[in-house]
Amino acid sequence: MSLTTLDPRTAVVAIDLQNGIAAMPTQPYAGPEVVARTAELADAFRARNLPVVLVRVSFSADGGDVVPGRTERQARGLAFPEGWDLIVDELSGHAGDIHVTKHNWSAFHGTDLDVQLRRRGITQIVLTGIATSIGVESTARDAYAHGYHVTLATDAMADADAEAHANSVERIFPRLGESGTTAEVLELLAKTHA
Repeated sequence: MSLTTLDPRTAVVAIDLQNGIAAMPTQPYAGPEVVARTAELADAFRARNLPVVLVRVSFSADGGDVVPGRTERQARGLAFPEGWDLIVDELSGHAGDIHVTKHNWSAFHGTDLDVQLRRRGITQIVLTGIATSIGVESTARDAYAHGYHVTLATDAMADADAEAHANSVERIFPRLGESGTTAEVLELLAKTHA
């Protein structure tokens, strides 16, 4: 499906583009490629006074806010290096950006993201980030359930697993919104938000 429109009040939402995650090996795009494309989108949105939301995942030092559910694949230990949860330099430093800290896969669960968007009249979000099949997909699912129009910039996201990325892009995202490349989103933004 090609992109059809961007609502007058659309925000770009970048998921987990922080030091410790953007540095991990990812597919089909490397972290620096995802960051660069997201920075392009963020700059274009800022230039049009449209919101940029930078979402990061972080946990307290004692791990008390880590999801406690029993799973077959347990999370690794909680020994994170200093600064792992800071937004990458390429995206940080813009006073008007909205910052959201999450403790779950979805940027909506347990955060004020929905309130931040609704109070600004946002009806559509453009999603980017790492990992496609985890944080990005979970956020896309919740955005759809909350009634937002969802656009997925599929070359501005990546995953540790190429098959997981492809599954999200090919099977899940078409049911949640419209997908396109960064260039396609930028072209549509230029046409609809002169």
